[in-house]
Amino acid sequence: MRNTTRPNILIFMTDHQRGDMTPPHSKALTPNLDQFFTQSVTFTQTYCPAPHCCPARATFFSGLYPSQHGVWNNVNVGNTLSRGLHDGVRLWSEDLREAGYDLTFTGKWHVSDEEGPQDRGFTVTDIQPKYTMLPGRRPAPHTDEWRVYRQKGLCTQGMPRGEGEIIRPGYPLYVQYGENENPFRDSDKIESAIPALLAKKDSVKPWCHFIGTLGPHDPYMVPKRFSEMYDIDDIQLPESFSDPMTDKPALYRRTRDRYNQLTHMEQRQSILHYLAFCTYEDDLFGQVLNALDEMGEKENTLVIYVSDHGDYVGEHGLWAKGLPCFRQAYHVPLLMRWPQGIKNPGRVVKEFISLADIAPTLLEAAHCPARAFTGESLMPFLRDETPVQWRDAVFTQTNGNELYGIQRSVMTQDWKYVYNGFDYDELYDLKNDPQELHNLINDPEYQPVLRELCKKLWSFAYQTKDVCINPYIMVAHVPYGPGIIFEEADQK
Repeated sequence: MRNTTRPNILIFMTDHQRGDMTPPHSKALTPNLDQFFTQSVTFTQTYCPAPHCCPARATFFSGLYPSQHGVWNNVNVGNTLSRGLHDGVRLWSEDLREAGYDLTFTGKWHVSDEEGPQDRGFTVTDIQPKYTMLPGRRPAPHTDEWRVYRQKGLCTQGMPRGEGEIIRPGYPLYVQYGENENPFRDSDKIESAIPALLAKKDSVKPWCHFIGTLGPHDPYMVPKRFSEMYDIDDIQLPESFSDPMTDKPALYRRTRDRYNQLTHMEQRQSILHYLAFCTYEDDLFGQVLNALDEMGEKENTLVIYVSDHGDYVGEHGLWAKGLPCFRQAYHVPLLMRWPQGIKNPGRVVKEFISLADIAPTLLEAAHCPARAFTGESLMPFLRDETPVQWRDAVFTQTNGNELYGIQRSVMTQDWKYVYNGFDYDELYDLKNDPQELHNLINDPEYQPVLRELCKKLWSFAYQTKDVCINPYIMVAHVPYGPGIIFEEADQK
């Protein structure tokens, strides 16, 4: 028998799942997570650093922000800004491997196009060429995207539109929702993961198994038995759905306008299918938990349920994710269960949490040597302790995903400021306008608030070596420049 002072680690990461789709918010039906919630510590204010798979996952694995790990957008597209991590960036999996952990990986990777999880300490249990078993270094851009446009079946002007379809002449037909018995082959991933998990029973080594599914990513195609769990009469459009966004960047409106082809009923059906997709993922998670119970390893296994980023799900008339910097694209679920390591389970933590906090948490839980991260360990919260100091704001960093645009934001409990290098900025009073409907950026009354938020933004940029700015007159658009963070020091 192995020493049980270090926990086993089981991570279940979905793709595109909003934080309010899991308990305690429970907008979707999630019976397995509902039970899991009572045995866990749930972090209800968890945010990703960027609303795209690759930078968010790179942060999850490294504990660093994009300005530090170097992954700014999806790595396997033709016009990517980077194909992998900066040299010298270390992932928590490498620490666990050196500490004697047996690491296995099933499903979606999407951290680097130059290496796969097998290069960072994992044994891969399935083969998903696009996302897992990746080829060697490919420094030159590739143009696989052009193959799409040489196929038959592209949309044409005047083409009739079917239910849930979005017509874009010269592009493939986009179908927003529908039925699929094995969406993104997520069931196959679980069928591959469970035998690998059961094989670890009675292992003399502590183990870590990462499972990455692709749901509830758009398009929202789900097994019919899950969509039938919902009644369309119960589905309402969100409060912000009709936001004209005339006080927000034009790109926000341009992003939304393609969805205007969908009728209100189709928008509601989209919501229904997204909810059903979350229920399907809950079912897959339940299968994994049952396997863990079968192993008899529940008591000393740290189980983490998390997602890489969120989805607008109709907020402001938007879907999926992108440069519109609304919280729904950044808010993710995070629940942790560890019977031997959590004090007073069933608690909810409302402090601001970042995906960057996972790496230091895992290292502390596994008794690995501490090292520097942008994130902070969540172990005090698991022990039901209040950290002496904790962040009072969360920050985002994105340069856009294929459709580029430099954007940074800072959010406190009461305010949110968004710097848009490609258009005018945004300022929201979250206490009085939680739906982010009214942009106050041009209201002189709030200049003192804006200045303080800019100061926080630049302080974090300085901490994370973010070089999103320079002083040239044509690009220096932030209302209060980085020099404000040094004013007090200069006056002393």
